[in-house]
Amino acid sequence: MPKTREQKKIAIKDLVDKITRAKSIIFTSYAGLDVFGLEELRGKFREQGVEYKASGKNLINIALDDAKIEHEDITDLEGSIGAAFSTEDEVSAAKIANDFAKTSKNFEMRAGLLKIGEDWKYLSQEEVLNLANLPSREELLAKVVGSIKAPVNGFVNVLAGNLRGLVNVLNAIKDTK
Repeated sequence: MPKTREQKKIAIKDLVDKITRAKSIIFTSYAGLDVFGLEELRGKFREQGVEYKASGKNLINIALDDAKIEHEDITDLEGSIGAAFSTEDEVSAAKIANDFAKTSKNFEMRAGLLKIGEDWKYLSQEEVLNLANLPSREELLAKVVGSIKAPVNGFVNVLAGNLRGLVNVLNAIKDTK
């Protein structure tokens, strides 16, 4: 049953709200995915604070236009399109979609939008895959902490080496007497 004009207006308003809160949007094709698979995907998205909305391509185009975001024509994307709106961080939607695509042959990432400051950048399928392969925020923070900690550890080991040398010399003197 087709949606009425009023239902479409409400759907567009909902999409505009999701778009304005998002840090990234990943467009996926879910054609051929069964209901259980789609619910499993939505559950994985929900765990990471990502909203997933299956919607008509024209409605997504109109919502992006209403949000004043420059974009490619979504109707050019193949298959039934769903949009994953990542509000927590930029990469979580792409990572989850990429992991799910590896296990489901009926699910693919098609394109995306990434918010950079106040501007949006349209991402091709390859760029979305690159985004999905980036380390998570926690991994990056761990690497930064490790980089900061490494020189301090080296300095402590150098100082400890001098003390060890002194103790070894004193032990050698003690053994000779």
